[in-house]
Amino acid sequence: MTDFFDIADEGENVEREAYDREVETLRADLLDVQYSLKENGKFPVIVLVNGVDGAGKGETVNILNEWMDARHIHTKAFAPPTEEELERPRLYRYWMNLPPKGSIGLLFGSWYTDPIVDRVYRRTKRSDLDDAVDEITRLERLLVADGALLIKLWFHLSKKDQKKRLTELDEDERRTWRVTRADWKQFRRYDDFRRVSSYVLSRTSLDGATWTVVNGRDARHRYLTVGRLLLSAMKQRLERAQAEPARSAPAQLVRTTAAESPIDSLDFSKTISEEDYNDELERLRGRLNRLTRHKHFSKISVVAAFEGMDAAGKGSTIRRIISAVDARLYRVIPISAPTEEERAKPYLYRFYRQLPRHGHMTLYDRSWYGRVLVERVEGYCSEQDFMRAYDEINDFEAQLVKSRAVVVKFWLQVSKDEQLRRFEERSHTRFKRFKITPEDYRNREKWDAYQIAAADMIVRTSTSHAPWTLVPANDKKYSRIHAMRTLVERMEEALDAL
Repeated sequence: MTDFFDIADEGENVEREAYDREVETLRADLLDVQYSLKENGKFPVIVLVNGVDGAGKGETVNILNEWMDARHIHTKAFAPPTEEELERPRLYRYWMNLPPKGSIGLLFGSWYTDPIVDRVYRRTKRSDLDDAVDEITRLERLLVADGALLIKLWFHLSKKDQKKRLTELDEDERRTWRVTRADWKQFRRYDDFRRVSSYVLSRTSLDGATWTVVNGRDARHRYLTVGRLLLSAMKQRLERAQAEPARSAPAQLVRTTAAESPIDSLDFSKTISEEDYNDELERLRGRLNRLTRHKHFSKISVVAAFEGMDAAGKGSTIRRIISAVDARLYRVIPISAPTEEERAKPYLYRFYRQLPRHGHMTLYDRSWYGRVLVERVEGYCSEQDFMRAYDEINDFEAQLVKSRAVVVKFWLQVSKDEQLRRFEERSHTRFKRFKITPEDYRNREKWDAYQIAAADMIVRTSTSHAPWTLVPANDKKYSRIHAMRTLVERMEEALDAL
């Protein structure tokens, strides 16, 4: 396999006088384009800073903060993951540190460091590295599709130059603190690092997310190379943003799957007597409570998503479930319109931020499926956006399961007549009036469109690791028992597998 670093530039030395002349203009241009980015506010700039020790990564990050307005730069250096981060998907901590639209994020280390280091030290297999690379590729494609400008920098030194650099720092009393035993330990594995890094970079240098290898031998050359690249890339992206037409929502909602709607096969005649309901509910509460006190519950988390037609009983079902659980162990997240902060980040950000740690559960009253339901039907996103959301959601849920989360998804369905009856009941019952708004009646007028969107969603996102559970909900007591039993059985299955 060809060594990716054969394409590295020579890193010629830049004279001080020439450097000073160019930097004066470069700094001013970078500031101008940074403020144009802020004013545009339609996309973020994400700069990944990776490479060998001693190649000037940290110094370059500091220079960029000095040259531009640091108030609009989000700099994050990633240390080894914390215990809390290890209990969530591997990419969780990177999602939490993505810059908002209109700003620049300098991610020092980024999502490449751990997979490369783990493979070099033989803590993982080649297949594990490939899995991590595939995961990274999907993330970067998501970010680019969402509009982000992704700039990936790899700071390179030859083995000879790295040894010289580490020795110079080690022998300089003023700068010896910059070199640690860990740096020398990694230097002894230089060839392994180069081989693994070359493989990873060659696999992940894709359209819209290519790598730039920067020779770190000469500081002035390094700074100018990165500054020019950042300036050029931001200018081009801003020009493209100004020329891009506004994304249009689909004019007509047409089912995108050929499959018959799974909702059509639901049996709304299923009921349960009051006596049987009370008995079964108490049994299931006991089972659920014992599961949360199971000796292995601290090794898993539970993520439950409740979707369904208005007035289908999502909230009342959630209340019956949490009545059996210690309040310290669960959170209920009602999903409504995103905040300004959330709109400035990729769509899935606000769901990543609410993920539970091991030993906890989060129940979402509506969820990440809003993009392919409400946003699709109401035209809040383009067809391109909701079509790619299916794969993004499947990947998100696969990452949850990989991090030992039990993902349980419910679609609660009522008949159209039953929905109307519940609407009228809410309107005439004083303590239920808060549950009904003119928006509910307006949504009801789009019943068929929501049914089409729900059918597509179920067919496209019901996977072996995160299947949909369809619940006929005309009888609330029956639907509550159905949902709680499904949750309990899925948790039992996960705990038994440990």
